[in-house]
Amino acid sequence: MKVFYSDTFVLPLPEGHRFPMRKYSMLRERVERELEALVELVVPHAATEGELVSAHDPEYVRRVRVGGLTASEMRRIGFPWSPEMVERSRRSVGATIEACRAALEEGYAANLAGGTHHAFRDRGEGFCVFNDGAVAARTVRAEGLVERVVIVDADVHQGNGTASILEGDSSVFTFSVHGAKNFPFEKERSDLDVELPDGADDGEYLEAFERGLLEALERADAGLAVYLAGADPYEGDRLGRLALSKAGLGERDRLFFEHARAAGLPVAITMSGGYARSIEDTVDIHFSTVRRAAGLAAAERARSGEVYE
Repeated sequence: MKVFYSDTFVLPLPEGHRFPMRKYSMLRERVERELEALVELVVPHAATEGELVSAHDPEYVRRVRVGGLTASEMRRIGFPWSPEMVERSRRSVGATIEACRAALEEGYAANLAGGTHHAFRDRGEGFCVFNDGAVAARTVRAEGLVERVVIVDADVHQGNGTASILEGDSSVFTFSVHGAKNFPFEKERSDLDVELPDGADDGEYLEAFERGLLEALERADAGLAVYLAGADPYEGDRLGRLALSKAGLGERDRLFFEHARAAGLPVAITMSGGYARSIEDTVDIHFSTVRRAAGLAAAERARSGEVYE
């Protein structure tokens, strides 16, 4: 399975910044160490301006590139501007584009970052500069690779930017399952939203997730799924407010892959959020998702008579 990574393009952050940038290199190192026989690690291209403007306002893209955002706009994003921030953001979007292309060819692929679902057409927020899911969905459609895409957003925070960008776009179905009272406090309207109360546990979450997923897959009638496998519904997450165990998150992934496979959908995975009090817990959860997908990809290749070289 192709796995795209961009942690070598480091976004410099001030001492004590709450965003866990280190999780990306830790995850890639673990994937490299433990899944070497199952994955091919690939550095993605930086999303081009033409790809970015498929989902973003050209003037916003230009101002991000040249450092022309206001201090207020940068505070809303949550990162200081730097050339490295721009490059990192473009690489993360490129990774999701390439994961979508690879999934359409091979069944499964992953981006070890991405899931930047709070970026709107003309602004960023919540640690999100560009919306990789919306850009990737629009890009592979424009390339004629697929007619319809479903975005399954299992981050604990609503994919508000994704919902806003793709509102009225009948070719991309947006499904978000998230905390009702968590950020963003003013929600947008996805094609399907499932909201959960603070403290929802494994049983409550999984019942709601599976019900919503089945409805989304039926209504979407898609040829590709983009899965935002957020680690932040975890009970130990600083920003999550839900109460899922690691086993519960593993079951969420199992349900997603099982139903996506039953629907015949290629799957491109992005990591999305994760802010556990222990960064190792976030990495564990993300790694579990990638390991499950890599195992499924290997099993399908074995059934088809292909072998890894």
